Amino acid sequence: MCTRISLTLDAAALQAAFPDFAIPDGWRPRYNIAPGGPVLVVPNTAPPQATFFLWGLIPSWARPDARGRFRQFVNARAETAGQKPAFRAALRRRRCLVLADGFYEWHGPKGRRQPWRFTLRDGRPFALAGIWERHWTSDGSELLTCAVLTTEANPLVARVHHRMPVIVPPEAYDLWLRSDEVPPDQLAPLWTPYPAAEMQGYPVHPRVNNPRYDQPDAVQPWTPPQGLSLPLEDAA
Repeated sequence: MCTRISLTLDAAALQAAFPDFAIPDGWRPRYNIAPGGPVLVVPNTAPPQATFFLWGLIPSWARPDARGRFRQFVNARAETAGQKPAFRAALRRRRCLVLADGFYEWHGPKGRRQPWRFTLRDGRPFALAGIWERHWTSDGSELLTCAVLTTEANPLVARVHHRMPVIVPPEAYDLWLRSDEVPPDQLAPLWTPYPAAEMQGYPVHPRVNNPRYDQPDAVQPWTPPQGLSLPLEDAA
């Protein structure tokens, strides 16, 4: 699963990191982005530019339940998305990059879940593989939603969780953002887990468990109380 990400750069730094994608006005750093809210994405539309989609994909054909709510998909397994009715059309035709500089995973028993943040070792922001959908609500308004693709965890992330988001290398941005239909088998090489040697992970304060907590200290390393198991303490 990938249910929280961060993107802590200001607009100028973010534009410098992604010079090919125009960053929208009003961007502000985010430290604990949760599903249900907006995420900064670059969809495969021309020209390629960053915009905001809601995190939680709603298929175009979905219908609300009796209370008017839709089932939303935060993640999709990359390996099987091409066969799933909720994802297969989007994977072929509606892909996006979800911009981030870290993602969170949790370790430990229920009630004592310890959050960990994973980043690239050099601190650079990166792009997660996403898919998106356009849905028209009953009042005629357009709803743009997305999901993050996940793959098998690399050895670093696997000490905390068995899945991790698919990180798209910059040299594959053009492929991922092609506006035409792309067969899943051409995308499959991207499902390879990002190299563990190029990443780092560390515990953060449990206040990150609150999806409404979005303050700068959310991304800072935290020393858990003595006796709490730290699965990454001997990681290379």
